[in-house]
Amino acid sequence: MPALRKVVIFGVGLIGGSFALALRKAGAVGEVVGFGRSATTLESAKRLGILDRIGSHAAAEVGDADLVLLATPVAQMADVFARIAPHLGAQTLITDGGSTKGDVVAAARANLGDKLTRFVPAHPIAGAELSGPQAAVAELYAGKKVVLTPLPENAPEAVARVRQAWELCGAQVSELTPQQHDEVFAAVSHLPHLLSFALVHDIAQRDNREQLLSFAASGFRDFTRIAASSPEMWRDICMANREVLFDELGLYIQELESLHAALADADAEKLEEVFSEARKVRSAWTQQ
Repeated sequence: MPALRKVVIFGVGLIGGSFALALRKAGAVGEVVGFGRSATTLESAKRLGILDRIGSHAAAEVGDADLVLLATPVAQMADVFARIAPHLGAQTLITDGGSTKGDVVAAARANLGDKLTRFVPAHPIAGAELSGPQAAVAELYAGKKVVLTPLPENAPEAVARVRQAWELCGAQVSELTPQQHDEVFAAVSHLPHLLSFALVHDIAQRDNREQLLSFAASGFRDFTRIAASSPEMWRDICMANREVLFDELGLYIQELESLHAALADADAEKLEEVFSEARKVRSAWTQQ
């Protein structure tokens, strides 16, 4: 018998689709049932072998599921919690793939009632700028980090079962609190996406944007790769983690103002100092 007899996935794009494919590759799932907003997307996921069946009624599917994965944009998760809460089976656990945790946990508390103990929040650190089921790959989580943010209400057995599911996908699982998670990822994920979108948007507003882009090379391409990500998803992430991201953006503005002053003062020594420290830290990080 596979470790997971039945998995129900809400959102069968990159995150949800890759979760299903990874479990299939590991021989760890018997049946995968999918839900989503688009019939076309669901049909594509079934055609690509991500799903065994397209679900018609959540109430009929989650009762006997071992695990439910919410892989929708974070702003949609409250509605999904409300839909499935009355119908969860006695052994059914829930996890998610949201990039923010404070808002998702709040939505779970507001909608799951006494089923809150079944929800073990998670965030796979394995995204890409592509989206949709056609972007899903079985190897997406292999060797990548997944952060669990367990709740005080979770039983250790529930956390262990959700940890095992992600490990069966090949992930390296660690744990943070929801607050720690949102503080960390505001700095190293949400802010970089905001900056990438902002740079491309700045170029797009200029009269000579075609000329500028015609000369843009690998540096611009690498820095702006993540600006090809889903606008809807990143809108929701920025709003969900708005307060922490606002503070991180303020710190970054201070850094830019420092560089602005160095240029105004023709302070080459300051520029080299900043560049050298940044290079040292990045080199050490990439060698880990």
